[in-house]
Amino acid sequence: MTTAHQSPGESRPGGRTARTRQAVLAAVFQELDEGGFAGLTMEKVAQRSGIHVATLYRRWRCIEGLVCELLTELSSDVPLPDTGSLPEDLRALARSVAAFFGEVRMSALIEAVVSAAARDPQAAAVLRSFFGERLTLAGQMVRRAVDRGELPADTDPEELMSALGAPFYYRILIARRPVDRRLAESAATAVWAAARAGAYGTKGGCDVADGTSPGGGDAADGAAPGAGAPTDDTSPGSS
Repeated sequence: MTTAHQSPGESRPGGRTARTRQAVLAAVFQELDEGGFAGLTMEKVAQRSGIHVATLYRRWRCIEGLVCELLTELSSDVPLPDTGSLPEDLRALARSVAAFFGEVRMSALIEAVVSAAARDPQAAAVLRSFFGERLTLAGQMVRRAVDRGELPADTDPEELMSALGAPFYYRILIARRPVDRRLAESAATAVWAAARAGAYGTKGGCDVADGTSPGGGDAADGAAPGAGAPTDDTSPGSS
C-alpha cells in the first residue's frame, strides 16, 4: 500500500459509469473533509460532483449508502496478504493499516463516521455493515492458517481480526495519538501469541483464574500442533 493516498476518482480508468462513481465518491470525501457527516447531503454531493441528484438517489438511495461505498473504496487500498505464514500476514496487514491511518484524512474520516454513528442509527448501520464485511474478508487469512495447522481448529476468524484492529481504533479515537509502525508490530505480535494460546477459540478462551485452557493444562497447550511458546522466533516483528 502506498502512503500517498489519492482521493477517489483521481486518475482511475474506466467507462462512463466508473467515472460517475469516482466523481461522486471524490465529492463525498471532500464534503466530509469540509463539513463532517452532519453537513453531508445528497444535494451538496450532486453540486460538487456535477452528477444529477436523481442519479445519486437512484444508485445509492441515501447518504449512508454513499459513505459506506466510500469506506469500502478507500479500504480496498489495504491489501490482504497471503505469505503462507499467519504471523507474517498479521504483521504485513498491521503495517498497511498503520500506513492507511497514518494519513490525517483517513483517520479524520473514521472519526467522523464513528462520531455520527453514536448519534444516528443509520450511520451506525453503515459502520456495522462496513466492518462486518471487512472482518469477513480479512478472516480468510485466519481460515488459511487453520487449514495449515498454525491455529486451533475452533479459532474464530472475526474475533481474531477484531483484536488486531482494536489497538488502532483505541489510538485514533480514545488516546488521540498518531498511529505508527511500532503500534502495528506490537498489535500483530500480541494477537499472534493470543491466537496460538487459543484465546479466540469458539469453545472459550483461557481460564483467567488458573491460567489453563478449557481443555486443561497450560494455556500454551491450546496452540496449534507443533507450535512452541508464543515468544519464539516465529512471532511477528522477529528478524
